[in-house]
Amino acid sequence: MAVLYRKYRPINFREIVNQNHIKTTLEHQIQTGQEAHAYLFCGPRGVGKTTMARVLAKAVNCQNRQADKADPCGHCQVCQEIGAGRSLDIIEIDAASNTGVDNVREAVIAAARVLPTLSRYKIFIIDEVHMLSVSAFNALLKVIEEPPPHVIFIFCTTEIHKVPLTIISRCQRFDFKRIGPAEVVKKLRYIIDQEGIKMEDSILEAIARWSDGHMRDAESLLGQVVAIGGKEISRAEADLVIPRNNLSASIDFLEALSRKDAAAALRLINQIMDEGVNLKQFVNDILEIGRKMLLGKVSPALIDKFGLEFGEQAELKIVSIAQAFDFGHLLTAINCLIKARQEIKDGFMIQLPLEMAAVEICLAGAADKDLRSSARPTAANPASAEKSAPSEKVVKNNNQTDLRGNVFSLADINKRWSEVLGRVKNYNHSLSFILRVCQPKSLSEKNLCLGFKYKFHKERLGDPEIKNLVINVLKEVYNTDFNLEAVIDESIEVNNAVVPEGDKPAALPIDEKSDAAIDNLLKNFGGRVVG
Repeated sequence: MAVLYRKYRPINFREIVNQNHIKTTLEHQIQTGQEAHAYLFCGPRGVGKTTMARVLAKAVNCQNRQADKADPCGHCQVCQEIGAGRSLDIIEIDAASNTGVDNVREAVIAAARVLPTLSRYKIFIIDEVHMLSVSAFNALLKVIEEPPPHVIFIFCTTEIHKVPLTIISRCQRFDFKRIGPAEVVKKLRYIIDQEGIKMEDSILEAIARWSDGHMRDAESLLGQVVAIGGKEISRAEADLVIPRNNLSASIDFLEALSRKDAAAALRLINQIMDEGVNLKQFVNDILEIGRKMLLGKVSPALIDKFGLEFGEQAELKIVSIAQAFDFGHLLTAINCLIKARQEIKDGFMIQLPLEMAAVEICLAGAADKDLRSSARPTAANPASAEKSAPSEKVVKNNNQTDLRGNVFSLADINKRWSEVLGRVKNYNHSLSFILRVCQPKSLSEKNLCLGFKYKFHKERLGDPEIKNLVINVLKEVYNTDFNLEAVIDESIEVNNAVVPEGDKPAALPIDEKSDAAIDNLLKNFGGRVVG
């Protein structure tokens, strides 16, 4: 039984997947009789270079091709012989096995002097031409520049940088591109329909993603899946053959970063480590998706031109995640992930660089959000916008739900209280110290009650300007309007742990039995006892 990629190899230009920019040019040349004397096909492996060369050879030599058509008829004697690989006028050479100058002189230069036996042109297809030696390339120069009128050269290579410029300048160069997953799935679907096999689209999408744009790889892997047997192949059976793909885990990881959920990201990292996933490849997959998100944010048109495709279901989720990222946060994430990939090494705790990157990305996202809020300029006085209070424009809401309808509890308030403190500090540094030693006590409808240990702190919140500042910060954090109430609760214990390291005062020369009120004032406002 013939392998699938050989059985379904295209026999005309219509069947060649993608590469439309090349097909259009070649078809026009064939229709007008303006074929070049030398072609150079370059690009990744398995995207149709040799196939295109064979179709071109068949088309220019076809005996029954219609004048206004470029595709060969496929039925004449020339087409039949070329298709069967027994034509004496089509000479295919593997440059990897014939690298020397003697091989070139015998197989190319000498044979080029002989007229074709049946065809219009004698065509030399040299595959992996970059493998030729320098002497062999030099021997080809003259015959390529001024070949006999009955000869056409077609060179194929995956490493164009190894081909001398003197050769490239004598050829018409065509650059082949990797094939998008949608096109690969379409071809695979055609094959299994012809074979009478039932298979889910998710299996074909997994094969397309694994092939990374190389059609021959996709068809070879499909052949392995088909070899499992039967006319209906399940996903469980296909997974026995298809190499593991971590696309869904990569998308879930980016989703956790977009939510700034460091805990979820760390759990996912350790989960894939337990499953034996290659961590560098996992980061590569994340970066590919992140790059596509970045292209979309710069310009949606860039996605179609430069972005990789990941399948219909994955694309929908990626678009949703991209909307949750702002531009700066996404740039920070990509930079951190690139750095983490470079630092991943085999050895002790290889996941640590990626874990650190995840935490850094989540913290940076929160910090960027705070900074944008504090730096928002005003029309009246843009220079002083950084220190101005947050906007007092509010939207009325009659219960303790945010503007999206989510219900708040006191636990939700406490969960994001540190974010409130960070925002307040941007507007009023000393006020943030006061709020660090208060506690949200209760939440009833839209009335939030704050408990203070000292009367002085409670009275400070009674200042209308200070109270409005806090109300508007709460609005920014929770997207909800609150009414503030303040009570004194002497049972509140001051916890030094809530004060960031940079905000803590220097060591104080006070006795352990000093008055508790003085002690707390010093901790909250800095300074030391001098007498």
